[in-house]
Amino acid sequence: MATTRVHNKKTVVRRFIGEIINDGNYEIADEVIAEEYVRHDPGIPDRQRDPDEFVEMVQTFRKAFPDARVTIEDMVAEDDLVVFRAIDTGTHKGRFMGVEPTGKSYEVTGLTMNRIEDGKLTETWANWDTLGMLEQLDITPDQLSG
Repeated sequence: MATTRVHNKKTVVRRFIGEIINDGNYEIADEVIAEEYVRHDPGIPDRQRDPDEFVEMVQTFRKAFPDARVTIEDMVAEDDLVVFRAIDTGTHKGRFMGVEPTGKSYEVTGLTMNRIEDGKLTETWANWDTLGMLEQLDITPDQLSG
């Protein structure tokens, strides 16, 4: 029984990454993300506080990086937490935080810890190599406007 619950929590996170972030299937956000969802991410100063805000952030990112893809490399689950290590790739083809497209690609790693309650994500702590991404795109922090 405990193994099934862990599997289901991993499935929620896999849907979150695969269907929402990678495939842009935003219609399932309410199935996977709790209404009281909070995301903590040093690369995104303003925390998303519900499914709609998170979807808006993903849509904005995908306009700048339409081929962006997160590939989960490792995943561990215990109790209400699911942690994964992943690789994020993409090509800068649209305006990003005030910076015109560079046409350059990036590949960075990241770690996230996700709390799952009642079959939905309620909280995420994410840490991606944002500086590494900017360096690969030849973007300096002073160019960013938010």
